[in-house]
Amino acid sequence: MQPYEDALSRSLHITLFLSLASIVFGVWHFYIFSRLSDYFELNSHSRRYLAIGLGALLIILMAAMPLGRILPRETASPFVWVAFTWLGIAMILGLTLLGCDIAKIVMSLAVSEPSPERRLFLQKGLGLTALGSAALVSAASLWNGLRPVQVKRVDVHLAKLPPARGGFRIAQITDLHIGPMINGEWLKHVVERTNALNPDIIAITGDLVDGSVADLSPHVEPLRALQAKHGVFFITGNHEYYSGVDEWIEHIESLGIRVLRNERVTIQNDDNDSLIELAGVDDWASASFPGHGPDLPKALEGRNTEIPTVLLAHQPAAIREAATLGVDLQLSGHTHGGQIWPWNYFVYIQQPYVSGLHRYPNSNSQIYVSEGTGFWGPPMRLGTSAEITEIVLMPVIT
Repeated sequence: MQPYEDALSRSLHITLFLSLASIVFGVWHFYIFSRLSDYFELNSHSRRYLAIGLGALLIILMAAMPLGRILPRETASPFVWVAFTWLGIAMILGLTLLGCDIAKIVMSLAVSEPSPERRLFLQKGLGLTALGSAALVSAASLWNGLRPVQVKRVDVHLAKLPPARGGFRIAQITDLHIGPMINGEWLKHVVERTNALNPDIIAITGDLVDGSVADLSPHVEPLRALQAKHGVFFITGNHEYYSGVDEWIEHIESLGIRVLRNERVTIQNDDNDSLIELAGVDDWASASFPGHGPDLPKALEGRNTEIPTVLLAHQPAAIREAATLGVDLQLSGHTHGGQIWPWNYFVYIQQPYVSGLHRYPNSNSQIYVSEGTGFWGPPMRLGTSAEITEIVLMPVIT
């Protein structure tokens, strides 16, 4: 019954997401239609063409989400690229129109009513400003989203780390989202840059794939080449649960990667001295999937509390429990840093942190949230950057 239950749970999650997305994106497209029509005072024929165009793009966008998983990758890829690139442009265009709406209100309050001719001139000027700004910002965001992934070094000072053991390095890659838009050739370059760091550990903190093993196994094959002194480790993210999680766990292990499912491993040096406790948990939101769900107490059972504990947990929200259980450092992803500003502010509705290094209040626990190595949805980044993170563990300087 479990494969059936997994498929049912996955279908329910996807159906709920698509239902909410259709409402949000529908309202957003209507707003764009309404504001462009008003700013340029379009006649009925022009409004009809604009409505048809935006409606077609909305249909393509909504269809791309399920078809990107149902169709073979090579078939779905061009369709998905068009749909999600438009989504990014629509998000930015809506924001620039909103900015012009605010400017229009301020102007109306600050100055007297202009003549009809001047009013029309100013109105069309604002409309052109919105379109031009959206074009420039979209182009810059697209370049930023598709440029080679950069390495970001982060020094983390841990009280339990002796001075002689400072410099232990963890390479974190996360949210790669191999699927219709990101392929194995891109992943090969990420693997090469990660290996070049010569890390002690490589941690893949979830959301590796968007699609089935049958469709994407050739594209994740470069992961087999990952090399680290003490091993390569993986934990599940929420997107694995939409893609056949059990099949993916089995396949990832076949690539020589250790999957940590609510378990812990002690990392030792060549002299068998214990360096850190490395723990990993199932995704924070996976409990609705049969046989899955985070269990941090189980993962930490029997650990050596005299040495640092590093927890791999896909979603930052896991830090609340991790701090109460004395985890020294949590490594997470999931948020993409918001990916496209200002959506980072909406992430706070669900997550306590969006990006960067933080100390959890009233504790000794720290968390680092990566902005992600790949992207999801629009191939764009605005105010964020893709990263391969080089986490360097350092002693506390007194």
